[in-house]
This record gives sequence, C-alpha cells and structure tokens, in this order.
Amino acid sequence: MSIRLGYQIPNFSYGAPVSDLFPSVIAQAREAEDAGFDAVFVMDHFYQLPGIGSPDQPMLESYSALSALATATSRVQLSALVTGNTYRSPTHLAKAVTTLDVVSGGRAVLGIGAGWYELEHQQLGFEFGTFTDRFERLEEALSIIAPMLRGERPNVDGRWYHAESAMNEPRMRDDLPILIGGSGEKKTFGLTARYASHLNIICDPADLPRKLAALDARCAEVGRERSEIETSFLASAVVGTDRESAMAGLIDTMRTRGMDVDALDPARRAAMESRSFAGTPEEIATQIKARVLDQGVDGIIVNIMGNGHVEGVVASVGEALTPLVH
Repeated sequence: MSIRLGYQIPNFSYGAPVSDLFPSVIAQAREAEDAGFDAVFVMDHFYQLPGIGSPDQPMLESYSALSALATATSRVQLSALVTGNTYRSPTHLAKAVTTLDVVSGGRAVLGIGAGWYELEHQQLGFEFGTFTDRFERLEEALSIIAPMLRGERPNVDGRWYHAESAMNEPRMRDDLPILIGGSGEKKTFGLTARYASHLNIICDPADLPRKLAALDARCAEVGRERSEIETSFLASAVVGTDRESAMAGLIDTMRTRGMDVDALDPARRAAMESRSFAGTPEEIATQIKARVLDQGVDGIIVNIMGNGHVEGVVASVGEALTPLVH
C-alpha cells in the first residue's frame, strides 16, 4: 500500500435532490482517480461533524458507500478516514473491510481510530465511555481484527470483546493494510507502531516535526523499523481565485449549512484555519509543500469542503499536487 495523495469526501451537502447525491459522489471519485489520486476516502459518521455543518446534514454509511464506489472505479484504493471503532464489533468490521476488498479487487484499506463524536453515540445508542475506555477498546479490537485480516483465527476473551476462533472468508489477500488516524503521540502512535502500515496525522502543521519524532520513538519502543510506516497529513483545500476569496467562500458555505461560524471559540477557529490551505490549486500546492511535505511527511490527504463536488475542482487540485508526491 502506498498513499501519497488521497482525496477525502467530507460532506454530501450538494444542494441537489437526494436522487442526485450519489452520482455526485461517484463523479468525484472518478475525477480523483483520473487525476492521479492514490485513494478515495469517506468519513465514518452518521451525523455531519461540527465545523463542517449541522448534525442533520446528509451523511452516508461509509462501508455501503465504499462498496458502491468499488464498482464505479478501477484503480484507487478505498477506505474510511477513519472507521470509528465504537460503531461495530471488531469481527463485524474485519468482515466488512474484507468484503470491500473482495468487491474492489484488492483495493480496500482499513482506516481506523478510537471514535470521538459523542453526540452520535448518545443519540444512536453506541457506548461512548471515557477517553481511556475508547483506546482500550481500540487496542483490544486490533488484536482481533489484525489476525483476521491475515486469515488467522484469533481467540480473545477481553474486557470489551470476545472472539472464539473467528473465521474470515473469503479474502483477496493476507496483507490488507491498516491505516490509523489521529494525533495522540502515545496511544495512537503506539498502536500504529504495533499494528499499522500508515499513519494519518491530524494536527497543526507547525506540530509535525514533534509528531514525527514521537512516531520514531514509538517504533523504537516496539522494535519496529520506522521506514515500514508511511505517513500522511489531513488537509482542507479551499479552492478559489485567491486565499482571501477562498476563505470567505468557505465561511459562507459553512453558514449556509447551519454552522454558527461566528460562535466558534477562538481555539477551534484557529485550528480550522491552520489546517486549511486556500487559494488557486497552484497556491494550495505551494502552501502544502512548505507547511507539510517539507516537514518530512510522506503524503497528503485532502478534502475540499466548499466545492469539491463541482466538476473539475478535484482534478485541478490533483494536477497541482501530484508532482509533489509522485
């Protein structure tokens, strides 16, 4: 697996009838594939996220959507960025991603994280628990999922999960890759060192050198070669004629989706802006190179919240970014 350039679809609010929604998703995936992206991602959520829209905005179930995209594409890898571990049992998740791999002809990637969106858990009946609970559950889940992806039959009688000689057939391969996403330098990066081949880092770009050093340390602690783990950064591209107009367009889009942007606390707004790269596609590429890739990160996963569904936008961003990573 190599994901140097990924495209994440972060929303399904396109101002069109529901009947036109998924054709637009397919169009974006195909445009990304044609433009040289290595992977297409959807979010694993049931409600839209704070900072993107209101909870009642359209949101598709991830593995259903990915399986449909598998039949509409031929080359790009497909994944959730990232699967919330708390939403499925580990045996169910292993089966779901392996089925996606079969359906796609060996293009699935298991993107996984601990889960964090409390409102979904509260309203939909998923157990949320404490921060520590969620990471203990993720670690235990990976001890079941990872061997199942390799065709082994794990026996686990843990605090959170139970598996008894769990089978997982059919499989396309025994090395379906695991991608872990997050920012936690101890827990998240530690699990990456033990189980994953890719780490997607979510942070302020200024923190990337420290994050990469922390990953080095976690690999050393478990005796793993750091070179075995590919890294990427999750960025939001805001495409316009220049940075000022692009950011203004993003704010307008968020307001039309029900976000009270003016009520965001300063820290959240600063974090949103620090991970946003705005302007023409060429300007976005220049910013990403300087602030992300030159820090030592291997690749970039980009979403385009405001106008990614507009024909040609994904292609223009892909054409600007591809020379930087391939």
